Amino acid sequence: MVQSSIFQIQAHRLRVHGARTARVKKGSALRKRHKVAFRWTSRARARGCTRSMASHARVSILDYFNIVFEGENGKIESNCKACGTRIQAKRSVTSNFVTHLKRKHQAMYDEFVKKKDVKREACASGTIQQLPGSGRSEPARSSHVGGGVAKFERNDPRQLLISEAIAKMVIRDLQAVHIVENEGFRELLQLLEPRYTPEPRHYMEKQLLPGYCYQVQLATKQALAAAESCSVTLDLWKGGAASSLGAYLGVTCHFITADWHIQSALLACVPLVGHHTAQQILAECDEISRTHSIAGKVFRVVVDPEPYGSRSTFRLPGFCLHGGEQEEEEEDSSDEDVSAGDAGEAGQACVGENSLDLCFGAHRVDCFARSLGLCVREGLRTSPQLSIALTKAACLYNYVTATVAPDKLGQAYGTEEPAIRDALQRDRGWTSQLKTVRRMLESAEFLEDVVDRHDLTLSSFEKAVLRELVEVLEPFEEATDLVQGDKHVSISLALPCVLGLRKHLSETATRQCTGILVGLAQSLDRRLAGILEDPLYVTATALDPQFKLTWSNDTERHKQILLKEVAKHTHTGGPQEPSQEPKPPPSKRSKLFSFIKQRPASQAKSIEQELATYLLEEPTEEDSLHYWKRKATDFPQLSQVAKKVFTVPATSTSVESIFKTLGKTLRPERCRLLPKNLETLIYLKANYRLLWT
Repeated sequence: MVQSSIFQIQAHRLRVHGARTARVKKGSALRKRHKVAFRWTSRARARGCTRSMASHARVSILDYFNIVFEGENGKIESNCKACGTRIQAKRSVTSNFVTHLKRKHQAMYDEFVKKKDVKREACASGTIQQLPGSGRSEPARSSHVGGGVAKFERNDPRQLLISEAIAKMVIRDLQAVHIVENEGFRELLQLLEPRYTPEPRHYMEKQLLPGYCYQVQLATKQALAAAESCSVTLDLWKGGAASSLGAYLGVTCHFITADWHIQSALLACVPLVGHHTAQQILAECDEISRTHSIAGKVFRVVVDPEPYGSRSTFRLPGFCLHGGEQEEEEEDSSDEDVSAGDAGEAGQACVGENSLDLCFGAHRVDCFARSLGLCVREGLRTSPQLSIALTKAACLYNYVTATVAPDKLGQAYGTEEPAIRDALQRDRGWTSQLKTVRRMLESAEFLEDVVDRHDLTLSSFEKAVLRELVEVLEPFEEATDLVQGDKHVSISLALPCVLGLRKHLSETATRQCTGILVGLAQSLDRRLAGILEDPLYVTATALDPQFKLTWSNDTERHKQILLKEVAKHTHTGGPQEPSQEPKPPPSKRSKLFSFIKQRPASQAKSIEQELATYLLEEPTEEDSLHYWKRKATDFPQLSQVAKKVFTVPATSTSVESIFKTLGKTLRPERCRLLPKNLETLIYLKANYRLLWT
């Protein structure tokens, strides 16, 4: 009995111990399981926090710049951390900073774009986040739209570049700013880039475009501060009876930089209220000069010889292409309205002390390109029978281009025909039309074969008239092409052009266009003969290394004119007195190399010596500005004058072509541009290269 009891007690102890061991093992397993679960939960929370931080971390372009100044209206000035370049912009418009990184520091720009992409991917992958400690979920904060596409943030590089591209389109095409709110335009943006958020109209008008204006003004003032002298061109424009727009004054400045590069910038485009008299124009010019600190630097003021006249593109009389007579008549009638209105105001403006001649005095220079165009216009008007042949030629050209296949036309006209067509569509001026007439005469046999209408075939007399017209106008066409376009051509080209045109008219003999020859010669003498004796033009042409005095038939007289002008515009001091300070004793190094002969100090040359040495050199085809940059040390006084006279342009300005475009496109029924927005668009379009080149 005792032994069995002992066995029972031992068995009970074993059962108790086993149960206790099993409970311990079970508890340990539970603890391990809870620990693993805790670790997994912690890691999940960490991943969630990281994702949340990645989705909400702010990536700013200003991280790459040090803000050194912050002014009113959000204007800031920052230095690039990489190169130290000073960038000015508004805090709300950061496209300047993005553009600087993209152009100057591609690696930093790629890093910035990559950060923005990482942020967008984090936002896209973190749409649903598990809340810790609960079994429910909530949508993550992201910039998604109904279609599941994440929208760009305001400072995203892609958002900024698209907004900048839209602003470029509005500026270059002179579009009304409200185009950004048009339904069709927004649908196009949604199709091309669904992630882009269209900017509202007030953002374009109040922030983006004024921000660009601020950049141009700042860059222009900084460039003008370093310029020694400049010339100014004044352009007047009036909308006329068919337009609700008033009169505007454009002031364009031309100057040469320290490294001898010519630059032109529109300083302002201001409205003229009431009767725009010469006194009012002078007051506006003075205010603009003070604003840009060029009051004492203006060398010459270039104005239109007929500032209140029509600015429409002159065409060959009767030669109407691609637009029909109706369009031509509409443009001519609008020009007559403008001319009539301006002529009435001109009668009040150009009287006594209010005339532009009295206001600007000897500083006034007539625009050579405009004067040349008026010569051609007046000369062609002296031959009314010319329009009959030109009208028939235009009808023939319109019929051929409408009925003959383009590939067949290309075989007859050659590869130049598409270029001529494009030129006619862009500019229907008389030079483009003359090129078309020339090509028609060269392809006369082909035109006679393809045309089945005898009433459109040119007769022998009409062909002779057109051939003589092309021969007479060819040098005028060449001269006009030289002084047209966006390039800057100095007035050194004007005097040789006038001499060449006079020689051409005196040597040309015609049978059918005698009246045109006489009319062109009279108009040329009336408007441009004064250039031949003008000291400014003589100086500019003589200082052009392409011409020098090779054109002169009285070299000594023109040399004296040149010497007088150079002495007038140079600032040379008197002879320097020798210094009374004792010379320092020679150093050891100078004693060591005392056997080397010292180079004698060069003495300053007089103006006569510089001019004589300059004229002894052979003329060269080298660009005048490149030449004087290279020769500035050899001819310091001549180069000083050259830097002034070469700022005077012989060409028209970009704002003049803008005014011509406005007269055709900005009708009351086609445009809702406010005056202030119009001034901004004109200013930015004329200075487009200063922003995006």
